[in-house]
Amino acid sequence: MDFSNTYVHLDNRFYEKSNPTPVQDPRLLLWNPALADQLKISSEEQKDHHYLAQIFSGNKILSGSEPIATAYAGHQFGNFNPQLGDGRAHLLGEVIDQQGVRWDLQLKGSGPTPYSRGGDGRCGIGPAVREFIMSEAMMYLGVPTTQCLAVVATGESVYRKTAVPGAVVTRVASSHLRVGTFQFFAARGDKEAVKMLCDYAIEKHYPELLNEKEDKYVALVDKVIEKQIQLIVEWMRVGFIHGVMNTDNTAISGDTIDFGPCAMMSAYNPKTVYSSIDHRGRYAFGNQPDIASWNMARFAECMLLLIDEGDTQTTERLETLVGNFITRFKREYLSMMARKFGLESVVEGDEAFISSLLEQFTAQELDYTITFDLMTKSLTSDSITNNVKKGLGPYFESWRKRIDEQEAPLEDIQKLMREQNPVVIPRNHHIEAVIQECEATGDIAMAEEILSVIRNPYTEMPNTSKYQDAPDDGDQQYQTFCGT
Repeated sequence: MDFSNTYVHLDNRFYEKSNPTPVQDPRLLLWNPALADQLKISSEEQKDHHYLAQIFSGNKILSGSEPIATAYAGHQFGNFNPQLGDGRAHLLGEVIDQQGVRWDLQLKGSGPTPYSRGGDGRCGIGPAVREFIMSEAMMYLGVPTTQCLAVVATGESVYRKTAVPGAVVTRVASSHLRVGTFQFFAARGDKEAVKMLCDYAIEKHYPELLNEKEDKYVALVDKVIEKQIQLIVEWMRVGFIHGVMNTDNTAISGDTIDFGPCAMMSAYNPKTVYSSIDHRGRYAFGNQPDIASWNMARFAECMLLLIDEGDTQTTERLETLVGNFITRFKREYLSMMARKFGLESVVEGDEAFISSLLEQFTAQELDYTITFDLMTKSLTSDSITNNVKKGLGPYFESWRKRIDEQEAPLEDIQKLMREQNPVVIPRNHHIEAVIQECEATGDIAMAEEILSVIRNPYTEMPNTSKYQDAPDDGDQQYQTFCGT
């Protein structure tokens, strides 16, 4: 692997040089061969599990890698913390893939850094396996996301409430630039650093803005908002709940990052919360669009430092962008939900109709994924139609009437719906079973099996039915934890 690190070339205000802490007995637990191939890791290297375990535990630093911990701040549950940073992660550097795209490789759980604030800098096997599986699920569901290349068991214990086996997870991301990265410098009034970050972000993520002669930083805000809208729409499409949408967990690339207390919604309810630390439901499923809007307002505030005093026109443009977030989101969300219900386009009255259907989902405690899967199948199956009728009640005939008003054949409508509606998601109770098995035995057979299914979320596989079931209690008592 050939490493470089463009972030190091900014200057040392943006990071602290920090090497991973070696571990006792690293063992490769999970490996992502498709991603490894993309990153041009040779087949010979991939066969040598001892070699891979040494690298992706942090025990061996390859040539060209310059491990750093990046600095950032962040609003955590609405409260600003000016000093956060990578407390248990080391950015090894960047590698260039087969298409010439540059990717960050970061170790998580690789030991303390100058930003650890007294923490041990470690990670248990459970959170590492969760991030690996959930990020793979998001990738194949078609949701913008970071990915995981490897999980390495360390042979050491991590102490939380009890002792658990330790692990290091390797995250692959288009970058680790967060809203909180910009906030770190904006809060300090460091105009030069904010400008450097903006220029770096534009070159890395939005090179089409390089030719902008005026207001390119306003254009950057516009692009980041666009990406956030696309991301949250996709989360809402598949029923994903991030669980901790702090500004330090908001990547400006528009990718899903930091799979801590994340979960998938079972019975549809916008108020659904699984995170054990979200006591007031700030990051509930239905609140995610508003929180994304709030986070974008915080990002736009960082740009104020770059606007000349008295330039009210540019300031007003920023305010308009932030103010229009929800309007833009609703337009994209409505279009997506229409397709989920099999509507090729949105006509007058559809917004209210879709809202009524979703209210029926909530009232009848209908499983989000299963119901949409059955609705999709019902278009060409009379036996399944009866099951759908029971759930939708009086709304079923209205829905079918709206479907039949369209000119497209039912097979085409069904194809449209299937593109939006997976047959399987990473169910919370199945993920927990996998995690418990990995923690208790170190055996990854269950993990590999569920990965083979969720990597084909729109196709019925031999083992798909094993992972389609909703939990007996509808996840009413389910809780997720950060694992830090």
